[in-house]
Amino acid sequence: MSLIRFIQPIIRPFRFVIAAALCLTLLLTNAFPAAAIGSSKSDLSEGTTQLNGIQKETDKVARSAPPSLEEVQSKSQAGLNEVQGDADKNKMKRPENSQNATSVIDKVENYLQKVTGNQ
Repeated sequence: MSLIRFIQPIIRPFRFVIAAALCLTLLLTNAFPAAAIGSSKSDLSEGTTQLNGIQKETDKVARSAPPSLEEVQSKSQAGLNEVQGDADKNKMKRPENSQNATSVIDKVENYLQKVTGNQ
């Protein structure tokens, strides 16, 4: 019984430190959301213009009779899919344009090498 009375005052400050660390972690994870690695900022009106075009095409298809299989196949051959066409095809990541890309794993390894001084 005397051992518990001896240890309890020692443990009490650690409980406070652990609770404070957990609260701080929750605060920081909610205040600073994750950012995409290497992403660039785009113009806000850029996406709206593309969405308006897609919406017009959707409205046109909704008012007309269902397209035939040949129409769907011909439209889908023109781009990524029937609705999207070739919008942002050059921005999409695919094997043809990603040969020189640095993966996240490579970036982390390079960073750790810089931090630890191992070149």
